[in-house]
Amino acid sequence: MASLLKLADMASTQPSGQGEIVIRPATVRDAPEIARIVNSYAECGKMLPRPLAAIYQFLREFVVAELDGQVVGCAALSIFWGDVGEVRSLAVSHAYRGRGIGGKLVRRVLQDAHELGIPRVFALTYEVAFFDKLGFQRIQRDELPRKIWRDCINCVKFAECDETALIIETASIEESTL
Repeated sequence: MASLLKLADMASTQPSGQGEIVIRPATVRDAPEIARIVNSYAECGKMLPRPLAAIYQFLREFVVAELDGQVVGCAALSIFWGDVGEVRSLAVSHAYRGRGIGGKLVRRVLQDAHELGIPRVFALTYEVAFFDKLGFQRIQRDELPRKIWRDCINCVKFAECDETALIIETASIEESTL
């Protein structure tokens, strides 16, 4: 699994052909763009909407992908307890999809989780193949702690959730690959 993650490839920059993709912690000035990107996916039913106030409230959980000074993607690491975190609000501007930005964002979130000592990180997603490529394993949603469902109550699909749960054990990532 560690070979799939290649956390060593998580350098903060990567040439994109148009400049450098920089993965960095979000700042207050990024919040409106994070909300715009996330909510563009919420509008088509791919994720829960995030009001701007919630982005500001949880800003320290977010990292962003910046290209030529523009925020083009985001992801958050939400910690639920000492042993589990979640990749949340993973979104890349539609014009920049397919360039590896989402993978870089997830790898950064996994690196952060590893450094914080969080041994497991999960995702609830429609993009199963994407997370499979990163080394996540499918699990039943009922294997996750109940406390993770706090946001799901607001979802119109709550009673009939059709997202797939996936998890990765960050404890199995080799130190040498960080």
